[in-house]
Amino acid sequence: MSVSVSKADAIAIVATMDTKSAEVDFVSNIIRQCGRDVVWIDVGTSSSFPDRSNDPASLLKSIAQRARVSIGEMQADGSITAVIGIAGGKGSGLFGEVVADLPYGFPKLLVSSARPALLAELAKTSDILLYPTLVDLFGVNGFTSRILTNAAHAIAAMRYAPQKDVRRSIVAISAFGVTTPAVNRCVRLLADRNIEAIVFPANGSGGRKMEDLIEDGEFDAVLDLTTTELADELLGGTASAGDCRLTAAGLKGIPQLIAPGAVDMVNFGVPTSVPERYAHRSFYSHTPYTTLMRTTPEETREIGRRTGLKLQSALGPVCVMWPEKGVSDYDRENGVFHDPAANEAWLSGVEDTLPETARCIKIPFHINDPEFADAAVAWILEKIKSEVVADENV
Repeated sequence: MSVSVSKADAIAIVATMDTKSAEVDFVSNIIRQCGRDVVWIDVGTSSSFPDRSNDPASLLKSIAQRARVSIGEMQADGSITAVIGIAGGKGSGLFGEVVADLPYGFPKLLVSSARPALLAELAKTSDILLYPTLVDLFGVNGFTSRILTNAAHAIAAMRYAPQKDVRRSIVAISAFGVTTPAVNRCVRLLADRNIEAIVFPANGSGGRKMEDLIEDGEFDAVLDLTTTELADELLGGTASAGDCRLTAAGLKGIPQLIAPGAVDMVNFGVPTSVPERYAHRSFYSHTPYTTLMRTTPEETREIGRRTGLKLQSALGPVCVMWPEKGVSDYDRENGVFHDPAANEAWLSGVEDTLPETARCIKIPFHINDPEFADAAVAWILEKIKSEVVADENV
């Protein structure tokens, strides 16, 4: 791994120079024409490590770690304010590792010929901007030049500008289309109190990123209205956020309110993607590309039980709020997923494992009724009142 010297406000180009030097030269020239300097970060193996016979995986990990440290240092001192990667499959994986510590919002653009599945994995955990080439990167030609030109102009127009440190309370909220009315009202109510709400889609990658940013200390409280990702984790759906979901807020000791938003459903793709073992179950086509499966009372009880277990290690205030009239837009009277017994089972599972230090509040409304959002926000405001008052007195 080698790094070229840069000036301030430069753009880093991450590539394997032994195979992508022509593309790097092409992109560099356009960026310079746009008035920005460049710094090359060579993550190739040929020049620095001519003997590649021993454990290639360890070699790539070593290169990625060294580049990760270098790019982090350059970002911290302002030497670079954006980064672009030019890569195939191996280089794309390396790029994901190299930029992993850069701040959320720092411009990260990857021009890649890697397989879609690899790019999808990167999208699950990072805010990398992905630019698939669809043709392979074997030098600059009539096709790749179009992509590289657009990418070079795009990254030249981007730069990271950290926000001024103005103290304002920030609340993370989890959302899904079927809990949108509740989320919208919570956002408005918080805004009325000068509290910023950052909404994360509960689609797997959204939950992972929310947990990561909570761990990084970005939020003062969490309004976890939509915990459907736990259903996908249990039953093998496409929206699982992994084992760490519902853990970061507890470890940080910040207030968190938990609701069973959309735990009535598990996400799959097109109908043919649903595992055969679920063929007898109740389904609904949310879109042509999204098939939802209704969870059973036994499954929702286990989801609730796991929810309570995850909250046992929480160091801060915890409240579970249960909407008696339904947990999603599809879980209403005469709705396709209406099943009060399954919802009661979730509550029973939570109560079996919830720590004594946590509150459990039953609200006689649907999760998307205004009264539920009002109660949820009232609890959050009570817990961060001191910070809100401080903000209002500034």
